[in-house]
Order: sequence, then structure tokens, then C-alpha cells
Amino acid sequence: MANVDSIAVAPAEPDPTPRPGQASRPAAARAGLSRVRALVAVAPAVLTDGAVIAFALFTVLYHLAFLGDLRPSVTFRIWLLACVVLAVVAVLRARRRTPADSTPADSAPAAQEPVSARPAADRRLLIGVLAAAAVAAVSAGLANTSVNVSWWIPAVSGLLAAVGGMLLVRQAWLSGPTPTPAAPAPTPAQSAYALVVSVLVGISSFFMARNTPDDVYYVGKSVWIAERDLIPLNDFLFSENVLPSMGSQPPIPSIEVFDGAFANVVGIHASSALWYVLLPIMAVLAALALWRLTHRWAPRRPVLAFTVAIAYLYLVAGGDAALGTFHLPRLHEGKGMFVSAVIPLMWLYLTEWFDNRSRRSLLLIVALSITAIGLTNTAAIILPMLVGAAGFAMLLVGRWKAAVVAAVAALAYPIGSLVVSRLVLGGMSATGADDAFFDAAYTYRRTLLFGVVGVISGLALWCGALLARRRTPALLAAGAALALSVLFVPGVLELLSALSGISVVLWRVPWLLALPTLIGLLCTVRVPAPTRALRRAASGGIAVLLVASFALFATPMWSPKSWVDVHDRPTWKLPQQRQAIAFWIKDLDRPQGLLLAPKTIMRTTPIVTSEVRVVLPRDFYLVEYDLSSQFAKDRLLLAGFADGAASPTPAELTPALDRLDVGTICVYNGNRYARDTAPQLGYQEFAKRKAPGAMTCFRRVG
Repeated sequence: MANVDSIAVAPAEPDPTPRPGQASRPAAARAGLSRVRALVAVAPAVLTDGAVIAFALFTVLYHLAFLGDLRPSVTFRIWLLACVVLAVVAVLRARRRTPADSTPADSAPAAQEPVSARPAADRRLLIGVLAAAAVAAVSAGLANTSVNVSWWIPAVSGLLAAVGGMLLVRQAWLSGPTPTPAAPAPTPAQSAYALVVSVLVGISSFFMARNTPDDVYYVGKSVWIAERDLIPLNDFLFSENVLPSMGSQPPIPSIEVFDGAFANVVGIHASSALWYVLLPIMAVLAALALWRLTHRWAPRRPVLAFTVAIAYLYLVAGGDAALGTFHLPRLHEGKGMFVSAVIPLMWLYLTEWFDNRSRRSLLLIVALSITAIGLTNTAAIILPMLVGAAGFAMLLVGRWKAAVVAAVAALAYPIGSLVVSRLVLGGMSATGADDAFFDAAYTYRRTLLFGVVGVISGLALWCGALLARRRTPALLAAGAALALSVLFVPGVLELLSALSGISVVLWRVPWLLALPTLIGLLCTVRVPAPTRALRRAASGGIAVLLVASFALFATPMWSPKSWVDVHDRPTWKLPQQRQAIAFWIKDLDRPQGLLLAPKTIMRTTPIVTSEVRVVLPRDFYLVEYDLSSQFAKDRLLLAGFADGAASPTPAELTPALDRLDVGTICVYNGNRYARDTAPQLGYQEFAKRKAPGAMTCFRRVG
């Protein structure tokens, strides 16, 4: 750049009529353009790292606020001030550094395209690994199809492929040069592409809505906090912060508090704050996190790999546990952001730490671990598996000190906060959660899927170490594949469930993989070809085949089979008719007491307002309160009556209505039995709603 500037300042033929500053203008313009290009190149790193540190700071402040009993709005304002101070300090420090010093770790000076990640080792072992990986992927993909394949075949083949891959990578590491190959810096064009794609992902979040039953808790908690400026340490769904909170949901995550506090301070509805402001931001950050890991791990053509990874998330949804359904459709839930953003960033930060062992990398690991537990309690289960996989891989090459330090940095806060929470609030229980156990075969099918997509997922899993960039990325990919392959051996998940009692989350163990990145790496394989152009064309052809396979053999995110509604305008993530009915009931002149309505309306109401308390927010949560108790029986009886699914007699209904203090009954007009019975129960009609969603409401007399 200096040569270009000097040419601009000293032209070959001086201008006979020079004007002040004439020669400096081109130099200033070039310098300005250079700064813009540099900012664009590092923007993905700055945005994601900044978001991680900021949310980690809020999580720590939220946890400290318990000591001072601070209101969420006060905590949020303190956080805002702290973020401003940190931003100013960061800008001042950046100005004092040279450009080379201020470059993020994944923006190191550009290097030549590295050679294939495949280690130069015994060809027979390499062929054996590829054969075992192919057998494992194909046989796993045949699961749940008409072909009856014992799960022992993919389990044993996958384990052999993972062990062989680890041996190959370890051999290449120990026999290779000591210096770690430099990762190429993202060019301004590459970062600009990632930014544009991420913004488009954020925009698409406005128009796709997937109503999930869990929203009554997660979004309902944000609404409760926003309207009351309090943190409910007890139950807020069945009571007014009086009954004990659900044992499966300790108040460690801060994401719902952040949303509620933000809405309270800004003065907008918490659901609007979540779905119109925070969700698009989270979508952008999740896409950028995927880009950063893909760029760091891809040995070549990272833009192509990133494009395939994004296409995978959009085109492979459908199943309730598919990663595509945990992206945009459920990104507003902390667990969605955890698997979509925290997982790729943790692999990225661990890669940076093992490569350079800088304090910055270690700080980011600590901050990301705090962010993870601030998003979901699942972090306390999945992070140890992820860090254990990475640490074991590094132990095999003698990096035990770096592995131990990384493990402490990544696990101390999540595990410590969970322990402290349990000591203060009591033992954690899995009741009330989805505690159905899924064995290894079904766990694979739920997340990695079956059929053609299942085969592709298996190839990405068991060949990832051979595809990733040499040394640290390849070693970490091998560690992840080995860890998951061990967990897929029949009996291992059963043993973990018996020893730990965490069957509730064991189906989520595939989350420890950065699967979308590994899927993208499939198109970076070096295809033997005489020219570079042909190699690029071959990679492009593989990418097209992958995307075509997703489009033909999977269910896209926007399909009704993915339980997603696509709208032509930004909407709340609720069925619009239910939302309208909930607002209509909220505005009625209701008496004191609970609202009894059809289950879907009662599940929607807490997302609309905490002012209307309902008989049954979600029957799934009644497990927490003993299904055989009168507490649960009354609610199930009345909900069946309001739904029209049962016709209990007035003698059965009256005691339950009295015990629960039901003030309002609203039923669809099609439920004639409920409409005819309500007056016999001491309720009088006081409101009618026209179709669609025609409904009649009754209020208690006297």
C-alpha cells in the first residue's frame, strides 16, 4: 500500500499549476478505501466477539443482581453503561495498536491455499478409514427405512472410522512441522458476502413463524418480567410467583430476563421486542458464527462451504430435532441460539486457543461459556462433552496443559452456577421436561436424520477430520467424531442415563458437533484434476449435488411439515387467529379469577399478557405438580370441558371451578355442551366474538 501511496504523491510529470492538497487527495481516498476494506474484513469477528462479551457481561450482572435484589430494568441500565465503557476502551486501545496488532486471530495474514487436510500416512489405514466411514454412513442412513439394518453395523463401523481418523490426524500432527499453518485471513469480499447472507437470514426471520409449546414458558417469562419488572423465582404460570418453580428450569439462563428487561426499558411488548428486534439480531450473529468456523476449518473455498452450510439449515428441517428447526424457527429460545451460534464459536475459540494460546482466546472461551449458560441449562450437559472431546484430542498430541486450561475456562462458570443454584434452590429434577429416552439409533435419526440426508450427515461426521484444515481443525474434528461415535455405541447412552439421570437431554448429544460446517466441508474435498479450474468446477459440482439432495430428500424450513407458517409481513411466532383471540379476551371486562378457555388459547395467553392468568398454561408441565394430585386433576378436567373433548356433569365441574377460582369461561361456539352448561354453573354470557374464531365468553355471577 505504501508503494501505491508514494506513486500518488510523486507523479512522473509535475502539474505546472499545482493546487494545495491536490496530490494528497488520491492518497487519502485510497487510505480511506483501505480502512473500509479492513473494517469489512474483520466485521464478522468484531460483531460476534462483541456480542459474546456483551451477553456474558449481562449474564454475570443478572446473577449478581440476586445478591442486591435489583430489578431487571436497573440491571439492564447498568449493563448498557458498562457496554458503552467497554466499547470506548476497546476503540481507544485499537487506535493505539498497529493494524497488525489489532487483527483478530482468524484474520491472520493471508497464506497460500493449504494442501489437503488428508494426512500423509499409511495408505492402507486411510483406505480403511474411508471404507468404514462409507459403511457407517450408508448403514446409519438406512435406519428407519424399509431396509432392516442392525444399529451395531453403523455403530461399530463409525467407531472404527473415528479411531482410524484420529490415528491418521495424530500421526500427521506428530510427524509434521512444529509451526502451525497460518489460517488465511478472510478477504473483504469474503466477509462482505458473509455479512450480506447473514443480513438476509436475519430478514427472513421476520416472515417465518413456528409456534412451539415451549414458548409459553420462555416467551411467557419475558412477558411476565417486562410487565412487572421482577424476576420470578417461583412459578409464574400456574400462580403469581407463589408455587415452587419447576425443578427442571432453575433460573440460571438470562436470555428471558434480557428480553423482558429490554422491553421494559424501551417500552414495547416483550414478544415484539423478542421477535421484531432481538430475533433478527440473533439470526445475523448465528450465521456469522457459522461463517467464522467454516472459514477457519475449510482448507479451501470457504465461501462455497459456507453457502452449502446455510442451504443445509434452510432445506433440512421438518423433524422436531433437526438442526434446521433449531435455527430460525426456534432461535429465540436459548437452546436454539446455543446450538446455532455457541457451538460453532466454541469450536472456533478452542481452535484459536490451541493454535496461539493467547489471553484473548482464553478470555473469549470464558465469555462464551458464560453466554452458553445464560442461554440454556443444556450448556451444562453439552459443553463438557464438547470440551472433553477437544481436550482428549489435544492430550493425544501432548498438549495437556492447553487442554486443561481450556477445560477449566470453558466449564468453571456453567458448572459452578448450576451447583450454586442447586445448593440455594434445592435439587434439580427432570420431571416436567421431555424425559423420554432415545437410544443411539433414534438419537442419530432425530438430529442427523436418515435416508440420503442421513448418509450425507454420516459422511460429514466420519470424514470431517480428513476434510478439515490441517493440524488443529483436523484434530478437533477427529475428537468430535470420536466422542460422538463412542456415544452412538449401543448401551453407552443407556449407561449415561442410568448414572446421571439426564435422559431428558441425551438426545441432544449430536449438538456437540459443528454439523453444518462439516456438511459444508464436503464440497472442499480435493478432486484430482489437471488444472485448478477443473478442481474448482468439481467442488462446485459437489456443492450443487449436496444442495440438490437437501432440496429433493429433506423438508425445507418453510414447509408446513416443519410446523412453520410463512407470512407476507413480519409477525409474532403465533397462529394469528389464536393471537387475536388472546388479545380480544385480554380487553374484555372480566371478573377476578382464572380464565378457562380451549387449551391452545390458554397456551397463547401468557405470551400476550401476564395480566390474564389461565387454568392450564400447558398440560405438559403438570408432571411437576403430580398428575395424581387434585391440583392437576381439576385443571385437566376443566381443560377437557373447554376443549369439547369431554362432557363432565355440573356436579363434577362446580367443585373444580370453585377450587381454582375460575372467573371467566370462553369457549368456541362449536362447543355447544360447554355453552349450554356454563349458565348452570353460575356463569352468564357477556361477550361474543364473530367468525373466524367465533367464541362466547361467560363470567361468574356475583
